[in-house]
Amino acid sequence: MEKGERDNQTVLTEFLLLGLGETHELQPCLFLLCLTIYTVTMLGNILFIVLVAADSRLHTPMYFFLVNLSSLETCYSSTILPRLLGSFLTRDRTISVQGCMVQFFFFGTFATSECYLLAAMSYDRYLAICQPLLYTSLMNWKICIQMVAGSWTAGLLISTGITSFISHLRFCGPQAIDHFFCEEAPLLELSCSDTGMIRILTVILSFPDVVFPFLFTLASYVCIIAAILKIPSSMGRHKAFSTCSCHLTVVIVFYGSLFIVYMLPKTVPLRQLYKMFSFFYTVLIPLVNPLIYSLRNREVKGALERVLGRAAAFTDSSN
Repeated sequence: MEKGERDNQTVLTEFLLLGLGETHELQPCLFLLCLTIYTVTMLGNILFIVLVAADSRLHTPMYFFLVNLSSLETCYSSTILPRLLGSFLTRDRTISVQGCMVQFFFFGTFATSECYLLAAMSYDRYLAICQPLLYTSLMNWKICIQMVAGSWTAGLLISTGITSFISHLRFCGPQAIDHFFCEEAPLLELSCSDTGMIRILTVILSFPDVVFPFLFTLASYVCIIAAILKIPSSMGRHKAFSTCSCHLTVVIVFYGSLFIVYMLPKTVPLRQLYKMFSFFYTVLIPLVNPLIYSLRNREVKGALERVLGRAAAFTDSSN
């Protein structure tokens, strides 16, 4: 495009998020579905945080990481679902360019932080299973806080870098984003600037963003599985595997859906499939994770029973 043609183009000030579908008949059903998911996600994660805080038996490094994971996913859902719910109610699907960048920034921060937090949790499980005698000294509270702070900081720095590159792009039209939130691929498609350099930079940043924490998590679980297979008794293997099965389930679901989304060809026929898997890892995973840790974890179920028992006893004594 010639320089004069670029200068004559009108720079967009807002985008149109097309959402999950154009069928108006489905909008009430989609609103109720998203509202239910958001409500259960918030209640589930907040209840988990309160439960861990209330029961001293859960004041361990593993549950400290889980509390931060629940906090991340509470924020994670809140970057997407309230805006989506508002568009269902008001029928206003526009979002300013600045608002789109803010949503993209916070989404990237929380998604990247989750990758690093899952890696930190895999290291915690590695030490617990492969180095049990050194676990207490190697996974003390100071190290736990440093790892969590490092996860949040890494997400913040990487997202700041990517967002700063994309925010300098020019958007001249069309203004429709065929998605339900502001994500990198649709934004680059709409830009009338040269995105070649930014695409290269985002690929480079994807290594510290996703690839490195994934490889670290994978290596940790290779060592964990190898150690479990060396345990002579089946009961011992089952007990060791049960300590990391919940986290392994979360890792498989998170990275599985993430890689499907970003490896799908960005073609028009696959656009709805792309949005469906994006909905899964951005909206459904924060709902599923507290359920996985609650339903498959005896310690959490025991803590819930104790907290409910104390609450019932307090109610009886007050009456």
